[in-house]
Amino acid sequence: MRPAPEVALIQDLSGFGRCSTTVALPTLAAMGARCETLLTAYLSAHTGFPRSEHSVFLDLTDQMERCCDHWAELGASFDAVYSGFLGSARQIDLLRSFIHRFRRPDTLVLVDPVMGDDGRPYSTYTPDLCARMGSLAEEADLITPNLTEAAILLGEDYSAVPADEAGMSRWLERLSLDGKRSVVITGVSLSPDQVGAGCWDRESGRISFFQANSEPAHFSGTGDLFASILLGGMLRGESLPVCTERAVRFVQRCAAATLAMGAPISRGVQFEPMLHELMEP
Repeated sequence: MRPAPEVALIQDLSGFGRCSTTVALPTLAAMGARCETLLTAYLSAHTGFPRSEHSVFLDLTDQMERCCDHWAELGASFDAVYSGFLGSARQIDLLRSFIHRFRRPDTLVLVDPVMGDDGRPYSTYTPDLCARMGSLAEEADLITPNLTEAAILLGEDYSAVPADEAGMSRWLERLSLDGKRSVVITGVSLSPDQVGAGCWDRESGRISFFQANSEPAHFSGTGDLFASILLGGMLRGESLPVCTERAVRFVQRCAAATLAMGAPISRGVQFEPMLHELMEP
């Protein structure tokens, strides 16, 4: 039995609802990886829920550098670094420093450049913060933007998002930085009632598209689930197209099952009963 690959998981933690760390940890564990978690913030509930006077947001930026120093003392070494939502320019700079400090020649760096959705940047993401995220993404071996984030990274207006394979292929190639990194764009819809992803694989130089039925609901945390499945598969030595197709199919099945059981959409997809499907035979 081979040792479990170690992942540095750098994300926020929401106490209520499925997203970020509460999605990534069980998914990667089911796929045979072990996570060491560097938290960027604690939230009482994920941002898909309405804020109230009782909402909790604990910024952990000041603790991040101390944690990194302690990990270095402990001799930490990682097979992958995986980052998600980052709340400030300082956190982005800290993550760039983390990558330079802990990256080995064989370490896989996955940056999910979480900046916006539905054609708009999140309210906290200023043009400067978006530019810094772009610089961080240049450090990555694999990035997983949605359509909004792909447009931001390319400096394109959201209205210019391609609707066909040829146009989306050009975006994937541009985002690859001349083949330097692999790219998976999520939320790609190439036909009515279908949605999925397109990927540029730097190992083969090939572009692939995968589609599944579109479900009539928007769930928080599906991007985290998608990226975690990609990373888990790649750490098992599987190709990016294989991992992308699995992630598209799995997220769609989880969304369909959640709707069928009448579970609250706001809490995210109920993926836990299906995690066994991600385990190695």
